[in-house]
Amino acid sequence: MQEKILILDFGSQYTQLIGRRVRELNVYCEIHPFNHFPKIDDTVKGVILSGSPFSVRDAQGPRIDLSEIKGSIPLLGVCYGAQYMAHFFGGEVALSNSREYGRANLNYVDTNNELFHGISTGTQVWMSHGDTINRIPSNYTVIASTNDVEYAAYKIENEKTYAIQFHPEVYHTTEGSKLLFNFVVSICGCAQSWTPASFIETTVNNLKETLGNDKVVLGLSGGVDSTVAAVLLNSAIGKNLTCIFVDNGLLRKDEFANVLDQYKGMGLNVIGADAKAKFWNDLKGVTDPETKRKIIGRDFIEVFDEEAHKIQDVKWLAQGTIYPDVIESVSVNGPSATIKSHHNVGGLPDKMKLKVVEPLKSLFKDEVRRVGRELGINSKLLGRHPFPGPGLGIRILSDITPEKVRILQEADAIFINALHEWGLYDSVWQAGVMLLPVQSVGVMGDERTYENVVALRAVASTDGMTADWVHLPYDFLAKVSNDIINKVRGINRVVYDISSKPPATIEWE
Repeated sequence: MQEKILILDFGSQYTQLIGRRVRELNVYCEIHPFNHFPKIDDTVKGVILSGSPFSVRDAQGPRIDLSEIKGSIPLLGVCYGAQYMAHFFGGEVALSNSREYGRANLNYVDTNNELFHGISTGTQVWMSHGDTINRIPSNYTVIASTNDVEYAAYKIENEKTYAIQFHPEVYHTTEGSKLLFNFVVSICGCAQSWTPASFIETTVNNLKETLGNDKVVLGLSGGVDSTVAAVLLNSAIGKNLTCIFVDNGLLRKDEFANVLDQYKGMGLNVIGADAKAKFWNDLKGVTDPETKRKIIGRDFIEVFDEEAHKIQDVKWLAQGTIYPDVIESVSVNGPSATIKSHHNVGGLPDKMKLKVVEPLKSLFKDEVRRVGRELGINSKLLGRHPFPGPGLGIRILSDITPEKVRILQEADAIFINALHEWGLYDSVWQAGVMLLPVQSVGVMGDERTYENVVALRAVASTDGMTADWVHLPYDFLAKVSNDIINKVRGINRVVYDISSKPPATIEWE
């Protein structure tokens, strides 16, 4: 059985980051809402309580029964978790006189304590709390302080229970990884055996056992997740896997042919379905972004279903679902408000009466890439930027026509190729071009023009949850703008999007 750390989520924006930091130590962990955590068995080596946007003093704040955890197995409370154990076990938490956010330094560290072994006095940490602990129970011992926060960390005597009011998972806590190592490896005794190789071995064996000789269909997108899922499944069931790649007429320039070519070189059984005409016809005259997404999703299901029915006796639908998708579907406060509907194949299992298999559902995005490398997948394919399911359909900010698709494909190809040529592609999380519903006056030669405007978008991120615009060199932007205007008929103006997420989103629709 796979040993693990449980992370109980109280709704912090940093909870997924705790999980990723633990995984970076080659230790498997799972994130569960505080009110839906699983049974504590012998595989659980320790528990981490996350931060929260709530105060422990709020009547509506999260409450949890720690009776089968606290004192039985190692426990680490982070921020809200630290305040929770102080507040409900005899201490006092109050609104801080000096709300502490951002960088701070530990001016006292008990380096004899196992949680702070090897961590230096004066080390920088990241605080993010309005409340503070004014008093700890009598059996709690202070193990770290800052100038403003006496109880920056504590330990409960005669228990392997620890708590910190700062966030070890964020980059600004300079020795945060060391602290997590001390808890997860030294205190909890985890073996650091969660590696890409071990994941592949376990997953392939589980797939063989689960699927047997059944046939499976998988919708390929050309992206990292579906590709890695396909190669894993191919390792387990070979010819019983059929991959379907749908050309919705909204892919990048030459992408349908190029991706099919790449996949055939990987030994996958791939069917290409050219459905451009159907998508373009059904999207004709539609301008509302949500309506576009729903039409694209519906048409994908119809095309995929039609292709899949050509294969006899299919029992399973494989999907490239990854761990953040799973976490978000069972969030602490229920599904978050719909900012945009997501393009997936959620309607297929009911329609086709298929069981679902999701071989990547325990992995974060960076882990998917690590597994892909271990599987020998081409690094260029693994390094591809994320691309939205609805494709260029949500980068044309008006009704969709074949001519607008052509214009956007040409402009996008110039931008993406230039990022490669200038050695900038790998420093960008996601990039693309938006065709705006705006025409502007220009001059080409001696003639007045009235043509389209496009916006270039390039962002840096780790997981797409937040993103910042990339400071691309002026010379690069000038060259790309010049090339697009000179080479793409129908564009006479190029702008660069310098908004971050939040408040903006990465895609414009």
